[in-house]
Amino acid sequence: MSRISKEQVEHVAHLARLAITEEETEMFTKQLDAIITYAEQLNELDTTGVKPTTHVLEVKNVMREDKPTKGLPREEVLKNAPDHQDGQVRVPSILE
Repeated sequence: MSRISKEQVEHVAHLARLAITEEETEMFTKQLDAIITYAEQLNELDTTGVKPTTHVLEVKNVMREDKPTKGLPREEVLKNAPDHQDGQVRVPSILE
């Protein structure tokens, strides 16, 4: 018994904007059915007492703590700006 129908394969192909032939539909139906059959073997495993996880390795935050620090002096920053006025960087207008 097939776990996926040709209609489902055609529907997914349509959603993905893929144009597939009748032969490709048959081939993908068989391949996807084989994948589903293989994945269903996981249901045969006894997972009693196995703690659910979202990742096989322990994941920890490797980023530094977010602490506020003093920024650069305004004069130093404005030295790199091609155009500035009244302590602000000037940019070309994009709106009429």
